[in-house]
Amino acid sequence: MRRTLLALLLCLPATAFAQETGQPPVVPDRSPAALAAATAAMPSSPAPARFQQPEPPPPPPPPQNRRRPSMVGYIGDATIGSQFRVRFDAAFENTAPDRAEFFYGKCGCYRGLPTSHPAYDPDAPGPGPGIASSIDYRQLILQGEYAAGDRVSVYGELPFRWVSPQSFVAGTGTFDSSAGVGDLRVGGKFALVAMPDRYVTVQLQLDAPTGDAGQGLGTDHWSVSPMLLYFQRLTDRVTFESQFGSIHPVGGSAGIPTDGSDKFAGTVVTYGAGASVDLMPGASVGIVPVLEFVGWHVVNGFQTSTLGPADGTDIFNVKIGARIVSGPRGSACDTSP
Repeated sequence: MRRTLLALLLCLPATAFAQETGQPPVVPDRSPAALAAATAAMPSSPAPARFQQPEPPPPPPPPQNRRRPSMVGYIGDATIGSQFRVRFDAAFENTAPDRAEFFYGKCGCYRGLPTSHPAYDPDAPGPGPGIASSIDYRQLILQGEYAAGDRVSVYGELPFRWVSPQSFVAGTGTFDSSAGVGDLRVGGKFALVAMPDRYVTVQLQLDAPTGDAGQGLGTDHWSVSPMLLYFQRLTDRVTFESQFGSIHPVGGSAGIPTDGSDKFAGTVVTYGAGASVDLMPGASVGIVPVLEFVGWHVVNGFQTSTLGPADGTDIFNVKIGARIVSGPRGSACDTSP
């Protein structure tokens, strides 16, 4: 009897609920499809920060298309960088080719003088027996530079020279044209200031007597040349460059007279300044006019053209030309009369 009453009491709430709502009691649907639909309807919560993928870095800015820093041809290049250049020079009417043994060695005409003559020199290394009063020459120079860092580089220059005598002092004889390897040049550069728009560089060069002096291809002595080089980009178009230095012979031929202490070879101070204007900055191909002023001052030494000292001689050249620029570093066709 007690069990029957307890069962009736438990059924009363469900029966009352059905009478009040008029709906049967809801039984949850636990089928797999219903569970999947309920899960999809739930709002998604963000993943913990430790599982979030990092945002990719912004792309690097596109490289600037800048032309090669140095555009001058006769002034030393103050910038530091690995490069290879081919240079061709042509000069005409050199009236004192053995002056201070700067271009080639002491004239071989001294070998033919009487032994009693105070200028007689059997060791004069230059071409002879004629005394050249006008020389034309051409040079093809292969130049290579290797940068060991942002401030230091080493370089070398190998010249090939063609010498063509045009006239001689009457009664002294002649000599033939010649061609061959000239004096090898090697050196190093150290930038005291190395900035994209400015370089201040110290250069030290050593000239080795590899050219045949008897053919007019070399000086027959070593030389040491310290140089201070400067580069400044004034604007996106205009660049200014300059140099100041000297050439010091090591050894050299005997002077005039040969029993004196002075040498035929002499110290030469060299200086110059130049500017270039990029007419089309940033273009893949452009034109860059170049204007250079280059000077030499002979401190001491001798020359055959005057049969006496060469000290105090000043030579000043103005060189006007242009370059065709290809890409950020390539250039060609630098013509300077």
